Amino acid sequence: MKPTHQWTKGELLANPIRHIDITSFDARPVIASYRDMAYSARTLARAADIYSQMLADKGCAVILTLAGSLVSAGLKKALITLVENNMVDAIVSTGANIVDQDFFEGLGFKHYIAPGSPEAPPVDDLTLRNLMIDRIYDTYIDEDELRACDDATHKVFDAMPAGAYSSRELIEALGKYLDENHPDGESLVLTCYRKGVPIFCPAFSDCSAGFGLVLHRVERAEQGKEPLSVDSGKDFHEVTQIKLANPDTGLLMLGGGVPKNFAQDIVVAAELLDERSGGQARGNIAMHKYAIQMTVADSRDGALSGSTLREACSWGKVDVVHEQMVFGEIASLFPVLASDAYHRAEWKQRKGFRFSDVLNKQGAAV
Repeated sequence: MKPTHQWTKGELLANPIRHIDITSFDARPVIASYRDMAYSARTLARAADIYSQMLADKGCAVILTLAGSLVSAGLKKALITLVENNMVDAIVSTGANIVDQDFFEGLGFKHYIAPGSPEAPPVDDLTLRNLMIDRIYDTYIDEDELRACDDATHKVFDAMPAGAYSSRELIEALGKYLDENHPDGESLVLTCYRKGVPIFCPAFSDCSAGFGLVLHRVERAEQGKEPLSVDSGKDFHEVTQIKLANPDTGLLMLGGGVPKNFAQDIVVAAELLDERSGGQARGNIAMHKYAIQMTVADSRDGALSGSTLREACSWGKVDVVHEQMVFGEIASLFPVLASDAYHRAEWKQRKGFRFSDVLNKQGAAV
């Protein structure tokens, strides 16, 4: 029998993920062809039209939501391009995308292409564990480098005064750290910090930042000092303030889960605050004017990730005039939509809202 190749860590981490550049190709002809087709082709074309409509509506704030392992899949550069060109005004994401993947790469680390396929991998997961390699489907991460990412978040949190912070404030601190220590890195966190685009992670502890927070809390307790903490109520209040400050909003949702619901719920939260301040009727707060969701989930099990945007209308969250579900895999479809929007260039007439600056001023005034 031919001996099995004994893979080394260096061999397995030799081929880095290369992030797609949506400016390097023009997807407009593809989208134009898709309009006259069927199934996901046509829904993607309609979604692309709605996104460009959203960008042409200069008073509309675009909220991007991220769920699933999107940065590690090679979408980081595409997301950065949207932020750099005022095509996104706020982000709601899982912690993994923002910290374990993007902040991680901002520190200079990479994700790697796994050899073979997930269905027939040449290396079993127990071997990967022994080599300190973590797997996300067909992508590898060096666990030693992830520990360095944990240490970096720990360092950032230790430098902050005790108190209750929103996830946005903590991520802004991570952006500031990258700006001061890794200014030439390519990072969504760093770009958003510089552009004043707030990032919210409703489940912030569910990532490398959580490990940093655990270490921070234990060490502060040992020192007899108060730790910092994440205030989920402040998170929700801050993202709701965006809706109150700018009534016209649109959603571009990649995946579902908590980020999807968090972004949709700000309409209801804003309505409750409006009623508390004297608003007399439901409907004073406009539902999200535009909404797009890309997902592979469906609605049959009642779970949120696959629930339709029309269902969200029944909750008073999303208008049904300009909405589109796109059922398909995000790494394949999103670059086409994003390239189409970039080359249509409706963004050239937009100015950045810099909601981070607005929220920081409001926080200082409280």
